[in-house]
Amino acid sequence: MTHWTLKWALPVLVACAAGCTTMGTGVGTSATGATTVNFNWKSEDSISGTMNAVLADGKAYSGPYFEITTDTAVDSLEPLWSGWGPGFRRRGYWDDWMGGPEFVTHYSGQVVANLGAPNGEHMRCKFCLVHPSNGMAGGGQGQCQMPDGKTIDATFPVA
Repeated sequence: MTHWTLKWALPVLVACAAGCTTMGTGVGTSATGATTVNFNWKSEDSISGTMNAVLADGKAYSGPYFEITTDTAVDSLEPLWSGWGPGFRRRGYWDDWMGGPEFVTHYSGQVVANLGAPNGEHMRCKFCLVHPSNGMAGGGQGQCQMPDGKTIDATFPVA
C-alpha cells in the first residue's frame, strides 16, 4: 500500500511545486525617511517575476525582476536596460554582479529589477537574498535608485 501511494503522490507533489505562484511584499525608505515605498512581487518560477513599487505620494513603478543564477543568459536580462539611455547596459550600477557578455557564470543570490512609471521614469533595484534557493520568497534586502539618483533601502520578509 505504501509503495502505491508514493508512486502516485510524489509526481503530484512535484507538479504542484513546479506550478505554484509565490507572492510577497516589502518596504523601503530613503536615508532621510522622507520617501517611503511599499513593494509587492509575484513569481511563477522563483527566479523571475514582476514587482510593483508604490511611493507614499501614490507614484507607482512596475516591471520585471530577475534572480541571477548560473543559467542566466545576459540577453534574457534585456528588459533591465529599458529607460536608462544608450550605453547604460555595461556601465556602473550592476556591473559588479554581472559576468561577461554572454552568460552570468556564477550563482550570486542577487536580484535585479527595472521598474518603470507611466511617465517613462525608471527605478532600478538590486537585492541580496537571504535564502537564494527560495528566490524572493526567502526574503532579502537591498537598494533602489530613483530617477533623481536618490536611493531607497528595501527589505523583503520571508514570504
